[in-house]
Amino acid sequence: MESKSTTTTAKKTTKTVAPKKVEAAKPEEKNIFTTFDQYAIIQTGGKQYQAVKGKTLAIEKIEGEPGAKLEFSDVLLRKTSPESIEIGQPYLESPVKASIVKQMRGPKVVIFRFKRRKKSRVKRGHRQSQTIVRIEAI
Repeated sequence: MESKSTTTTAKKTTKTVAPKKVEAAKPEEKNIFTTFDQYAIIQTGGKQYQAVKGKTLAIEKIEGEPGAKLEFSDVLLRKTSPESIEIGQPYLESPVKASIVKQMRGPKVVIFRFKRRKKSRVKRGHRQSQTIVRIEAI
């Protein structure tokens, strides 16, 4: 292989450019979280749920037919207006009212146990029962 060594000299030229007035783009503030004016936090089945009037919730199974009325007395927090928040010590006195929409079963969960080199495999499935409720009054 041949090696060539060449040197070049470049003339540096500098330009002075007047700075442009550029206004900083102000990003629009978008709230990525949905906020509600009225909601309550209820506890049922060992879990806590946010109850908003007119919305549906999938909760642990509660006995009852579709259309039956329910009252959740374990109300932890209630927001009735942007300025008014009631916090229970541990619960509030007035209940949240709801009605049962339907009884159903949740998605299938697969339990698979495997022990390598032992020819031991166990596959089981489970579907949890759920109740869909619609919140009627907070």
